[in-house]
Amino acid sequence: MRSRDPVLLAFDTSGAYGSVAVGIGDTLRAGTILPDRAEHASKLLPAIDEVLREAGLEIGDVDGIVVGEGPGSFTGVRVAAATAKGLAGSAGIALRPASSLAAAALVALGEGPTSSPATGTRYALFDARGDRVYGACYRAGERTLEELVAPHAGRIDDVLEGDVPPDAVFTGDGASKHRPRLEDAGYRVVAEAGALPLAPGLLRCAGLGAAPEVGDPGSWEPRYVRASSAERLWTV
Repeated sequence: MRSRDPVLLAFDTSGAYGSVAVGIGDTLRAGTILPDRAEHASKLLPAIDEVLREAGLEIGDVDGIVVGEGPGSFTGVRVAAATAKGLAGSAGIALRPASSLAAAALVALGEGPTSSPATGTRYALFDARGDRVYGACYRAGERTLEELVAPHAGRIDDVLEGDVPPDAVFTGDGASKHRPRLEDAGYRVVAEAGALPLAPGLLRCAGLGAAPEVGDPGSWEPRYVRASSAERLWTV
């Protein structure tokens, strides 16, 4: 029998660590991490099966799929998007994309949905190689999530020269990589700012209304924020 609370399956493969989680209402039931980026494509579906079994559920029990829509690794974002669209279409499950950056910000505040979730402001930075990053800043309340700085791509200097909320604390592998620059500029970086499992954060995104259902899963596309290197090369 299906729980009165929504059963949500969340997964993200936008970064170095992929992750899968299942939540029922305010309870995180099961989760796992995919530590090898090269195996995300081959291991994601088996990991989903494993997490559902651990939670005592089947795919038919799932009410919604919360997928990390990027930005991040183009290949990784595509893997998660294709898997989510395939499962949503074949099983008739609602598709609910959420920003991978927002998920990272919420994970830094406390993993997964809880009855008394942590609140605060987190500026998530993802490493995009060299001095480039993806970034966005969010302020989380107990029942709200406010986007203070929209998802963007650029250099770490752009972030430092931009409008950083005074109470923001940086997180994400981009913040970890550029920790000296950020701290020299007077900003705080969370202690564990490296590769984060984002699936629990996606579940909280859904709980805060930041993962709206898309009307047509087949036509939905993830948010890459910038063109891939191949697209930039062939664009005149």
